[in-house]
Amino acid sequence: MSFSIRLTAEERGLAESYAKLHSLSLGEAFKKALFEKIEEEYDIAVADESYNEYVNSGKKSRPIEDLWQELEL
Repeated sequence: MSFSIRLTAEERGLAESYAKLHSLSLGEAFKKALFEKIEEEYDIAVADESYNEYVNSGKKSRPIEDLWQELEL
């Protein structure tokens, strides 16, 4: 799949600098940046969902020292 985007001269300059910094073509740089952003947002969404499940479960956390004591460590 291919796509095109319109960039201002300033945006293009920034994108080209990013690509050069990472030794990538402009296309590779956009692909890398896009998928890093997608992965980051996905990880945040999964973490939020997990945290909400924990909060809604009614479970309570406890200090790690309590576990160590329980395990006689």
